[in-house]
Amino acid sequence: MAASLSTLHLHHQLTFFRKPSFSLLNKSVRSTRITASLEFNITFAPPKPKPKLPANLQTDAASPSLPPGQHFIPWIVRGEDGNLKLQSNPPARLIHDIADAKTQPKKKKDQVKKESGGNVKARMEAEPKRSKAARRFYNENFRDKAQRLSKVLAAAGVASRRSSEELIFEGKVTVNGSVCNTPQTRVDPGRDAIYVNGNRLPKKLAPKVYLALNKPKGYICSLGKKESKSVMCLLDDYFQSWDKRNPGLPKPRLFTVGRLDVATTGLIIVTNDGDFAQQIAHPSSNLSKEYIATINGVVSKRHLFAISEGTLIEGVHCTPDSVELLPQQSDAPRPRLRIVVHEGRNHEVRELVKNAGLEIHSLKRVRIGGFRLPSDLGLGKHAELKQTDLKTLGWKC
Repeated sequence: MAASLSTLHLHHQLTFFRKPSFSLLNKSVRSTRITASLEFNITFAPPKPKPKLPANLQTDAASPSLPPGQHFIPWIVRGEDGNLKLQSNPPARLIHDIADAKTQPKKKKDQVKKESGGNVKARMEAEPKRSKAARRFYNENFRDKAQRLSKVLAAAGVASRRSSEELIFEGKVTVNGSVCNTPQTRVDPGRDAIYVNGNRLPKKLAPKVYLALNKPKGYICSLGKKESKSVMCLLDDYFQSWDKRNPGLPKPRLFTVGRLDVATTGLIIVTNDGDFAQQIAHPSSNLSKEYIATINGVVSKRHLFAISEGTLIEGVHCTPDSVELLPQQSDAPRPRLRIVVHEGRNHEVRELVKNAGLEIHSLKRVRIGGFRLPSDLGLGKHAELKQTDLKTLGWKC
């Protein structure tokens, strides 16, 4: 329909209109014949004017030279003069960047590490956290099992880590047919052929073992002196039943975490995990050790005060965490002292009591960290430590 409609003339003999657009006219004209001439002026509002673009956004690219049916996609870019302008094509710089991104090879981890100065985590996406079961499955099946040669020899029960290093330096260890003189060499017993004095190491290493032993009097914790009884003699039954409990696995080489002198009884930890032993025995762990000292003679407050003041041991002034006189028992007439220390120096508790002018009849260690010696564990007996027990010792397994 055009923008404006001229006058509409109705002549004589005009019949009835049935078009929908003239429904209003039908209502006004009811007679079958009209003798008068009527005139209607019907107009429509003009179309809204299109908004004009600013002068700085007008360009020739927006000209109506586009093919019919093609949509116009505006690109607003900043020109060399610093002003914004409108164009129908994407910027050339964007097209070049997309082309380079498709053909650019993926950077490797070593290249990213070199460009980022060693901070790979800042440039690469962090690995998502996995569950404990998923990490264990990955470590057992896919993780690289290569370890230091000296650590592998110690875990296989050849000797201690220090003695294993001496064997390596002496040229008594071969790896894949070649003599190896470097303890830091990374090896995998499952893939590498490792020989010590002509004997090949087993492909499978012994599992980690953690035991709590109630040490009796007269046993030492060292493995070197053969003239004395070692606490390892108390574990003969454990090693005899090893093959039944762990078929196909080599026997572990066990050692004690820390030491108790030959006259001291009580709790001692036995393991083959060097990292665990180092963390528990290191002074930085600040693990407290509780001892029960049975005294010959009478204990007064003066003695308790002297023990709490501490004494000089190996050039270092050592003071206990707490000193307490326990109630006297009917079956034990001698007084007993509960002494808690955390430094763990050689003969520390005996030196503290001796400096106070007292004599120790017997000494027993009953607690390390949060783990206490089980009351039902007899002298010379051992018990395997559970995961909860290891956590009370401060080990994050």
